[in-house]
Amino acid sequence: QVQLVESGGGLVQAGGSLRLSCAYGPTTRRYSMGWFRQVPGKEQEFVAAITSSGVGQRYADSVKGRFTTSRDNARNTVYLVINSVKVEDTGVYYCAANPNTWDLSTASIDYNHWGQGTQVTVSS
Repeated sequence: QVQLVESGGGLVQAGGSLRLSCAYGPTTRRYSMGWFRQVPGKEQEFVAAITSSGVGQRYADSVKGRFTTSRDNARNTVYLVINSVKVEDTGVYYCAANPNTWDLSTASIDYNHWGQGTQVTVSS
């Protein structure tokens, strides 16, 4: 059973940085992982994805240059670092697991396991 547990959200001032973590079980090491966010009043959007090995990453155009995803399979954790946070980054961030090892899909339907989400609130 794939279980994902996010942490690291909270209140941060605009311009600051934040690191989100998503812990997974050993069997999830072979999954690609994705990050999505739900901003109030908007549809859920893709943020970033990373292959099972961590070699490949993909980012939404809106976050390129500010967001970085990485993973440490020895620690069974995937990370999302957000730099220069903006008020519009406020939302609930979800990590998700994609059973295709090399897939960097931006479509939520390709991810069949989801974490509970962690709230990020950016103050101006």
